[in-house]
Amino acid sequence: MRIEFYKHNIGEEEKQKVLECLDGIFLTTGSYVKEFEQDFARYLKLKYAVGLTSCTAALHLSLLALDIGSGDEVITTPMTFIATATGIMHTGARPVFVDVEPDTALIDPCKIESAITEKTKAIIPVHLYGQMCAMNKIKIIADKYDLKIIEDAAHCIEGERDRIRPGQLGDVACFSFYATKNITSGEGGAIATNNKELAEKIMMLRQHGMSKEAADRYSGNYQHWDMIECGWKYNMDNIQASLLLPQLKKIEKNYEARRIIYNKYIKGIKNIPGIDYPKIVTNSRSAFHLFTIWVDQDKRDYIVQELGRKGIGVAVNYRAIHLLKYFRERFGYKSGIFPLAEIIGDSTISLPIYPKISDQDIEFAVQTLKKI
Repeated sequence: MRIEFYKHNIGEEEKQKVLECLDGIFLTTGSYVKEFEQDFARYLKLKYAVGLTSCTAALHLSLLALDIGSGDEVITTPMTFIATATGIMHTGARPVFVDVEPDTALIDPCKIESAITEKTKAIIPVHLYGQMCAMNKIKIIADKYDLKIIEDAAHCIEGERDRIRPGQLGDVACFSFYATKNITSGEGGAIATNNKELAEKIMMLRQHGMSKEAADRYSGNYQHWDMIECGWKYNMDNIQASLLLPQLKKIEKNYEARRIIYNKYIKGIKNIPGIDYPKIVTNSRSAFHLFTIWVDQDKRDYIVQELGRKGIGVAVNYRAIHLLKYFRERFGYKSGIFPLAEIIGDSTISLPIYPKISDQDIEFAVQTLKKI
């Protein structure tokens, strides 16, 4: 038996939309991107969205658009993918890590304030596994010290906490449409915000800092473009947007499938000795992006190998990134600095979760865990 770690949920509607796009004359940023941006912002109950090439690009441009750069510090968590930190470093700023909550693996708001210095300019809370951080508490701290909030919502399109959605309390939220995400264009990302000026600046920065985009030449009112900022090539194209549009219409249906699968896993593992999992906080809705378990640190790698030998695709999301080679060598991080993130990073395993996974596959994964 073989159970893939992830299978996309692309069907005939998506294929037809892509073919429709390919039959047109405009494949780069155009009407499909604009339609997706409008629909995505509407889904998130925000005013503006900007389609980009990745969540990494979204983080990078959000920081730049908020005037964060050389000499600045940005507080975030070591329990994340490396792009959260590299996005900060690409602006010339320095990532400053704080530890996480033991029950959720989310950044601990109680530890943020002690990490703030005169160089601190922003906080990047990471909504991990599908669950939102304690944004109300983080917002209070940010307002007290006049800090910007850039939400890393790569895992959390459908998420909600205390009736707050990603991007509603922060200055901007950043999303991923990578191959394993809840909606996907293979690669891709977006920002969403209620700040019109910020959205317009990011839209300009995604296209080399130019005052006009390629689609403007088809408006019948040609004007010479100018270069306003030193930008990047981060614009989403029509093909990616055409793939995303039908998925966005089905997002709640697929969310419900993920929720059911998550609960089946919980029921299956709750009596297995030595297995724990991140808790979903009250008054919240997880996006159920990952189903993650925590096992004995000394046995984690062995369990991963045994699951692989049985044909079960798994992942480690994530090892605490401050202990990766680059961060150790550049910033001098050592074991013991962020003990909770380190324990979680050494014990975490993500099991397959996607709408097409069968009950038989879930049962096989659970029974295999019991036997290891």
